[in-house]
Order: sequence, then structure tokens, then C-alpha cells
Amino acid sequence: MADNKPAVLVTGSATGIGRAEAIALAQAGYDVAVNYSRSSGAAEETAAACEAAGAKTAVIGCDVADDTQVKAMVAEATAAFGRLDALCNNAGITSTAPFKDLDAIDLDEWDRVLAVNVRGIVQVTRACAPALREAKGAIVNTASIVGLRPGPQPLAYSTSKAAVVSLTKTLALALGPDIRVNAIAPGWMEGEWMERMLGDNYDKLMDRRAKMTPLKRRVTAEDVAETAVSLIQGNRFVTGEIVVVDGGFAAST
Repeated sequence: MADNKPAVLVTGSATGIGRAEAIALAQAGYDVAVNYSRSSGAAEETAAACEAAGAKTAVIGCDVADDTQVKAMVAEATAAFGRLDALCNNAGITSTAPFKDLDAIDLDEWDRVLAVNVRGIVQVTRACAPALREAKGAIVNTASIVGLRPGPQPLAYSTSKAAVVSLTKTLALALGPDIRVNAIAPGWMEGEWMERMLGDNYDKLMDRRAKMTPLKRRVTAEDVAETAVSLIQGNRFVTGEIVVVDGGFAAST
């Protein structure tokens, strides 16, 4: 049975930024639809943390690149809560090709990255739009600093995040005035994602980045989640914006 609490769908919320956003929104008073593609156990852990914060949850497996699965996910989420007030488009993947090695690009992998990171946002947003319009709701997309400026990330990933930046601005125009659409562009964030990107150089490079950052530490998933909550619950006259969360590094270098 639905309650009167607002509800949010967070894609890719089994781990990382998505998990932090789901938990932060549960703590802020939202019921949470936890989405995963492969990590069902981790998604259940996210849901348990949300429930410990007082949220009702629904754990839903869905590949956001598959429109049939997306429609089923959104139908399940809205049925579970009777409403949908916010959406965090966070699901994302990357490529294995080094960014300087064009010959290493696997075009099937390229297409898959764009399908999840870009088309997935379009499909999930389209499916959620009717409920979000009714709620006068908000969308927060996960972009990246490499969508705004060059960085040592695989080209497919950087390209997809630049597309997220453009898509966020265009969706803000298309869905206003009923739905606000913003994005967060994290800098180098501590954790598993950057460990995979930087390999054995992770600690050295991340420590150096922290020293070069005005706020003198690394970005965390919780920093990103705090901004997501703010964009959803407040900032009522803000849409189409890309909020950089990197402790001031990009602005000062």
C-alpha cells in the first residue's frame, strides 16, 4: 500500500554514487526504488541501509539500455509507491580501452557504453516523465568532470558524459516547467571506480590530486549524494545546470 512519503528511483544504486544517493534520500524522507543490473546482492544491501533509515524500498533488476525492461521497472516502482517524485539517472559503465589508444577501441564496447550511459537516461526519463510531471518532480543525472574538460578516461566514457551534459540542458528545456533537470559532474572520486582507472598508481595520484584541490581532500560518493539531495529537495528555480563536485580543483587549475 502506498504511503504519503515522496518516492525516488535511483538507477545503478547497488554500489558507489547510486548507493550513496539512495541512502541519503532515504535519510531525507524518501521511499526508494533501488535499481541494479547485475549486482543483486549489493542492491539488497543498499535497500537494507535505506530501510534502516526509515524508507520503504523496492529492489528492481533492469538493464537501462533495454527499453522493455525500463518500462517494466518504472511500472513496478510506481506501483510500489503509488507515486514518483524524483529520479536519479546514475547507471553507467565505462570502456577498457586506454584513452590514447584509438586502435584499442572496441566498437561494440563503444556502442554499449553509449547505450547505457546516454540512451539509458533517455529511456528511463521518458518512462518516468508522466509520474514526475504529476509530482512537479526533479531529475538528477550523473555526468562527470571529463564531460566538461579533457581527462585520462576512455574515449567512450568521456564522450558519453559530454552527451549527458548536453542532454541534461536539453531535457531541462523539454520538460520544464513541470520537471527540473540538473546534473552532477564529480571530479576524481575515491573508491573502486578510480581504482580500476588508475590501477597501481591509485593512491599516489589520488593523494596528489587531493593536495592540488583547494579543499584538500578527495571527492566521496557522499559528497555527490549530498548535492543530489539538495538539487531534488531545494533549488526550486534551478534547472539545466551542471554542478561540479570536486572541491574546487577544476575551477583553480
